[in-house]
Amino acid sequence: MLKYFIRRLLAFIPKLLIITLIIFIGLEMVPGDPISYSVSPEQLAFMTPEMVESMRESLGLNDPAFIRYFRWLGGIMTGNMGYSLVSGVSISQLILARLPATLEITMLGFAVATVIGISFGFLSAVKKNTIIDNSLTALGMIGVAIPEFFFGLTAIVIFSLKLKWLPPGNRMSPGAESFFQRIPYMIMPVLVIGIAYTATLMRYTRGSMVDTMNKDYIKAARSKGISEMRVNIVHSFRNALIPVMIILVNRIPILIAGTVVIESVFNYPGMGKLILESISGSDMPVVMIATFFIAIAVLVASFLVDLLSALLDPRIRFGEA
Repeated sequence: MLKYFIRRLLAFIPKLLIITLIIFIGLEMVPGDPISYSVSPEQLAFMTPEMVESMRESLGLNDPAFIRYFRWLGGIMTGNMGYSLVSGVSISQLILARLPATLEITMLGFAVATVIGISFGFLSAVKKNTIIDNSLTALGMIGVAIPEFFFGLTAIVIFSLKLKWLPPGNRMSPGAESFFQRIPYMIMPVLVIGIAYTATLMRYTRGSMVDTMNKDYIKAARSKGISEMRVNIVHSFRNALIPVMIILVNRIPILIAGTVVIESVFNYPGMGKLILESISGSDMPVVMIATFFIAIAVLVASFLVDLLSALLDPRIRFGEA
């Protein structure tokens, strides 16, 4: 297992380097002088053309591209990501301000979807071909078919405009800082993310459970007189979770990318909202760096899927599969 882990980790590094190279090339193609997003606007405001050229030389912006790439990569690793072309704020500050908000609703939505989706999928499989199964299957199909933004807009109309139970958007009220003060603002985004993901997870769980319940070893367990509840939970459910857990982890980057829509609907100040604002303002350095962080999330999730697959299925090991 250790050899497999090392092999997957070594494969992770070149993928990350390729992504950084693509981001760097994209930044190089952004219209305008690279110094405009590598130096703070306060400095540029008081500089003459001669001073700008001198700074270009001192910063190494006239160096060959491969040298500039490794210097830029070192800056990324130390938190120096440049400056926004629109606001003039350090991109690292923008990321640090927005990333926690996205992780907050994503992880909570992921937890809600995991608990509800797996529970409903298990119940649907155990009650196969009953009214419970048919009802849950119908709800799952509706959840998959209806887009997330529709759920979000419907939730705003019902719970904010009609019932006035929850705020329609944003992350917190002015002056609020604690997590508990943010809860009313997170309820609808979290539930919308959870509902959209629950439907998919429920279908996968049901399918895996039904397939496992038809295996010979499950029939053998029943023939030994083991209670149906124990057979379903200890034998069927545990083995059915193997493919479900792989799908579960693999959906994490999709959840993070999907917050772009949710944050836009609820005016939630996260990474998705930052990307949309940067695109509309042609602030390409911010777009590139924000995309870089989402790409890292995809790579990390892929790495976790490989490790989880190896842990759950001994056949998937280095030199064995």
